[in-house]
Amino acid sequence: MDFLNVYDQGFVRVAARVLPIHLAQPHKNAEALINDIRAMDAEGVALVAYPELCITGYSCEDLFLQQTLLDSAEEAIGTLVEASENLRPYIVVGAPIRYQSRLYNCAVVIQGGELVGIVPKSYLPNYREFYERRWFAPGDDIWGVIEVAGRSTMIDPNAIWGIEASEGFAFHVEVCEDMWVPVTPSAQAALHGATVLVNISGSPITIGKADDRKLLAQSTSARCNAAYVFTAAGPGESSTDLSWDGQTFIYEAGELLGESERFPSTASGTIVDLDCRRLVQERYRQGSFDDNRRTNSDEGFSIDHREIELPAGEIGFRRELDRFPYVPDDPARLAQDCYEAYNIQVYGLVQRMKAIGSPKLIIGVSGGLDSTHALIVCAKAMDLLGRPRSDILAFTMPGFATSDQTKSSALALMEAMGTTYETIDIRPAATQMLADMGHGFAHGEELYDVTFENVQAGLRTDYLFRLANQRGGIVVGTGDLSELALGWCTYGVGDHMCHYAVNTGVPKTLIQYLIRWVMDEGLFNQATNEILNTILNQEISPELVPAKEDEGLQSTESIIGPYALNDFFLYHFLRRGETPTRIAYLAWNAWRDSTTGTWPTSWPETRKVDYSLESIRGWLELFLKRFFANQFKRSALPNGPKVSAGGTLSPRGDWRMPSDVSEATWLRELNKNLPSEAM
Repeated sequence: MDFLNVYDQGFVRVAARVLPIHLAQPHKNAEALINDIRAMDAEGVALVAYPELCITGYSCEDLFLQQTLLDSAEEAIGTLVEASENLRPYIVVGAPIRYQSRLYNCAVVIQGGELVGIVPKSYLPNYREFYERRWFAPGDDIWGVIEVAGRSTMIDPNAIWGIEASEGFAFHVEVCEDMWVPVTPSAQAALHGATVLVNISGSPITIGKADDRKLLAQSTSARCNAAYVFTAAGPGESSTDLSWDGQTFIYEAGELLGESERFPSTASGTIVDLDCRRLVQERYRQGSFDDNRRTNSDEGFSIDHREIELPAGEIGFRRELDRFPYVPDDPARLAQDCYEAYNIQVYGLVQRMKAIGSPKLIIGVSGGLDSTHALIVCAKAMDLLGRPRSDILAFTMPGFATSDQTKSSALALMEAMGTTYETIDIRPAATQMLADMGHGFAHGEELYDVTFENVQAGLRTDYLFRLANQRGGIVVGTGDLSELALGWCTYGVGDHMCHYAVNTGVPKTLIQYLIRWVMDEGLFNQATNEILNTILNQEISPELVPAKEDEGLQSTESIIGPYALNDFFLYHFLRRGETPTRIAYLAWNAWRDSTTGTWPTSWPETRKVDYSLESIRGWLELFLKRFFANQFKRSALPNGPKVSAGGTLSPRGDWRMPSDVSEATWLRELNKNLPSEAM
C-alpha cells in the first residue's frame, strides 16, 4: 500500500456541490457542470453530487411538461455522459426523465462515459409550497430498462453502486422528500450494503429549515452507520414565491464532517474524505444493525461495483481530525462532556456507598492529577449524601522521590477540601522491606529498579487497605483509563487495586479538563482553585526514583510516551478497531503540524506540539507492546463506572481479551506498511 494515499488508507473523497442555475437552459447548465466536474476530478474526488433537477432548475413548474425542455434536458444528459469519458468521479445530477407514459423527478448517475443508472424520486411532496404531483409521478415502484439520450440503462429506486478497489464504499441516491418520510429509501439501502447515502434536493429555504435538514441527515447517518451527503438548490432558481440557500453538508456516523456557506453567489460545496472502513467497522460492532435487515426484504437490492482508477500518491487529507478524541474542541460540547463525566463518577460512587452501608472514604492523595480528581469526586459524593467531608480520610504518603511541591500541593488540597488528612512516611517501612529482601538500596547502593519502585507503590496501597479495615472505610482508587491501557500501575497490592475505582473510565487527557471544568464551574472556593491550577501545571511523574542533581523529576511521559498520543492510539484501537497502520496515518495527520487545525479550549500554547511520523511510529509500537503485555492487570480490575463512549477496559464490559496473547500480528501489520528502517 501507499501509506500516504487516502484511498489506500480506506478513505473515499466525495463532494456535494451547488452551481448557479440557468433556469430552463439545460445546455448552459451542462456546460457549467462539466467544468465543475473536471475540477472535482482534479481534486481526486470519486463521487460528486449536484442538486435536484439541476439540469433544468427545480422551479420550472409547468415548463416541465413542455417537450422542448424535456428534449433539451435529455440532450444535456448525453453531453454530460460524453464529457465524463476520461473523468474519474461518479456524477449524480437531477433531471426530469420520461419513462413509459409518465414523467419522473430523477437522479441520473454517470461515470466514465457511461449512463450508469437512474433513480426516480420515490415520494413526492404535494403540500405547502410543493405541487410536484402536478408534473411528476412517484417512482417507488418503478423498475426496468430505460433509454435516455440514446443510451440504455436501468431505472431503479433500489440501485447501489460501488468501486471495485475501494473496500466498503457503496452509495445509494435518494431525492429530497425521500429523506422526510418515516421509512426512507436510504435506510433500506443501508441495510443492504450502502455505506454512503446521497440526497440531491431542491428544497426552497424558510426560517429554521436548514436545521431541520441537518437533523434528519444526522439522524439517518447515525442510525444507519453511514455517511450522508446532502446538496440543495441555490442561486439561479426562481424567486417568484420562494428563495434558495444552496446548503451542502456531509455527515459520517452522525458526525458533521463539513458544510458550506449558505446563500452562495458562485459555485460552492463541501469536499471531504469519508472513512468507509470506519463505517464497515461500526456495523460489525453493532450486531443489531444487520439483525434489522433480517426483518426487511432484500428484494431488488444489489451493488454494482465498477472498476475506477483511483488517484495515486499523496493528494492531501480533506478531513478534520481531533487531536484529542476524548476531549471535544468545541467549548460547549467539552463543558457538557465534563458535566456528564463528573456526575457519572460521582453518582457511581454514591450508589456504591449506599449499597454497602455508607462507609468512610479512604484515599491516597499524591498531589498529582488522578488523585486530585478522585478527591474532587469524593468531596461531591459526600456533599450529595449530606455527610461532612471530614468523613473522607485522605493520606499523603511521601516516599524516596516525593518532591516538596507535590507534597505541599497534596496537603493544601486536603485541607482546602475539608477532609480529615494525615501524612504517613513510607520510607522507613520501605527501607525495612528492601533490607529484608536483600536489596542493594538498603545497603547504600543507588539501585532504582522496578523492585525499588514497586515496594513504594505496594506499601502505599497496603496502608490504605489496612486503614480502611481499621477505620470503617473503603479505598477509592485513583488510576485512570490511560494508565490501565499501558499497564502503568503496580499489580495486586499496588495502585492497580482498590474497593471502588472512580477514574478507570476516564483517560488522562480528559482528567486534566475535568479539573479545569470544576474550577470554571466554581464548585470549590478560590483557594482550592489556586491549588488545582498548580497541580495542573506540574510534570506528570510517578515520583518513585530520586532525581539526580542535574535532572528534573522522573517523567512518566518520557518512559511510556506522551499521553496525548497514547490516548489517540487508545481511542482508535479500542473504539474504532483500527489497524496500526491506519492509527499511525491518522495520528500523523492530526499531530504533524501544531499550527493547523483546532485545539481544545485553554490548551496551553507551550504544549501545542507536533510529532514526526518517526516519533509517532515509535510510540505506537511501544503502546501496542504495553497494551498486550498488560492485559492480565485489566482482567482483574475492581469495579468502576464507564464514562466515555470511547469505551472502557473493564473485563466485565467493553473489553475481553486473553491475558497471554501476543502483539505479533499487530506489529507485523505495522512493519509491513510502515517499516521502522524506512523512518
